[in-house]
Amino acid sequence: MKKIMIVLIAMSIATGAVAQTKAEIMVNNGGVESLRGSAELDVTRSADKHKRVLKDREPLQRNYVHQPPIIPHQVRGYKVNLNVNKCLSCHGWKYARETGATKISPTHFETREGMTLSDVSPRRYFCQQCHVPQVDGRPLVENDFKAVDSLSQYK
Repeated sequence: MKKIMIVLIAMSIATGAVAQTKAEIMVNNGGVESLRGSAELDVTRSADKHKRVLKDREPLQRNYVHQPPIIPHQVRGYKVNLNVNKCLSCHGWKYARETGATKISPTHFETREGMTLSDVSPRRYFCQQCHVPQVDGRPLVENDFKAVDSLSQYK
C-alpha cells in the first residue's frame, strides 16, 4: 500500500511539472496585434514615449451631453491631494472671473443624494478622474463618431 501511495504522489508531482512547463511554453499572443503592439505576452517591451500636451488654447468642443471637458493646457506638476487642489485656484467659482478660466460645473457641488454643498463634493475633488489634457496622439482605433445634431450648433 505504501508503494502505491508513493508511486501516485510521484506521478502527480511529475504531471504538475509537465503541466507547468507546457503553460510556460504556451504564453504568446497567438499572432494577435493589440494596443501594446505585437509583443509576446511574457516579454516586457519598452514603454511608449509620452505624448506631447498641446499648448494653452481655447476649450475644445464636446461631443455629447455631460462629456467632461478636455483640459486645454499642461497640468504636469499640478498638486491635487487631500490638502490642496491646484485646479481650483483658477477654476473655482471664487477665482474664475479674475483668471478667465471656465468655472467648475454646479454639479461638482452635489452629493450622490442630490444635496448641494458649499464646497466641491469629495467625489468630484480629484479632477483628473474625468478630465484629461489634450495630447497630439493618434487615435487608438479607427473612429467615425459624429456629435449629435443638437450639439453641432454649439461648435
